[in-house]
Amino acid sequence: MRAPRALWVPFELGRPFGSPGEPAFQRRVVGDALTLLNSTEGPVLLVDFPDDAPGPKADDQTGWVCPVSFPTSPGAEAAPAVQLLQEVDALAPWYQLSKERRGRTLVGVSGKKVPEAARFAASFQQDLPLDDAGRVPSQAFKDAFTDILAYYYEAGTAQPGKHSSRDTQRWFWDETVAGKFFRDLRETLMTCGDKRLELIAARVMLPKTQGG
Repeated sequence: MRAPRALWVPFELGRPFGSPGEPAFQRRVVGDALTLLNSTEGPVLLVDFPDDAPGPKADDQTGWVCPVSFPTSPGAEAAPAVQLLQEVDALAPWYQLSKERRGRTLVGVSGKKVPEAARFAASFQQDLPLDDAGRVPSQAFKDAFTDILAYYYEAGTAQPGKHSSRDTQRWFWDETVAGKFFRDLRETLMTCGDKRLELIAARVMLPKTQGG
């Protein structure tokens, strides 16, 4: 049996082959992944895909206008975890609107409601992660983070208009409390001593387009 091998891609969550509507680029991603099957390197082979996914064409851009209006901004004096929970709560109507329009949601990987997932993820900032019914902490954290990211992305695109995936990504990482919170948490996890969490922080959390 050959050693495990994987192609790491810098694309957004839920788009393992890059941008939709770019068949040539997607075929290239698949080709690079299949090429790894012929490799004899090991014991574990992890190769980086070198390029970001193509962005929207110039004539497809309408400009990003953040569709989310917070009734009140989370209090600057509150602890970061509290600010995160306030923002999650403020986004709930937009998330529900998105869910109703699409008839589906990508939230649910962790098995937690989003506020619970946010509290669980925030507990890693204090180096006191909450217990998750005996699950491996790194996988439980990754699932909670995945749900939070999906929740924000779906809420952020709830209103009509053309919002590219890159626009939504920028909005999350540059303009939300959650974006700053997870940037800071990533720095903490990079040196936490748990090799699996360190790998998630280094490889999964922050897109390359945001400095990951």
